[in-house]
Amino acid sequence: MIEIFRTNVDDEANAGMLVSCIEKHFKNHQASFDLEDCDRILRVINNEGEVFSYQLIELLFKLGCKAEILEDENPSAVQIMMHSTKYYSVLE
Repeated sequence: MIEIFRTNVDDEANAGMLVSCIEKHFKNHQASFDLEDCDRILRVINNEGEVFSYQLIELLFKLGCKAEILEDENPSAVQIMMHSTKYYSVLE
């Protein structure tokens, strides 16, 4: 699964540190930033299942960054489900 986030990350050094943290905390996830995009895109891929979007947003927040899911015009079933269910943190 792939999830795209809008962020406030604005420099390569910070982006690199965040990618390392994401890939350390979320096994099987691969992350990359596109800071050239106006939304400073974070793309996260998990080839073995869903991307833990809300836990990932929580991690970024704890690291001083903002992120939000960049919604598709046609949301997936997982995106719809995530908006209607409670999530539990894996960081506590």
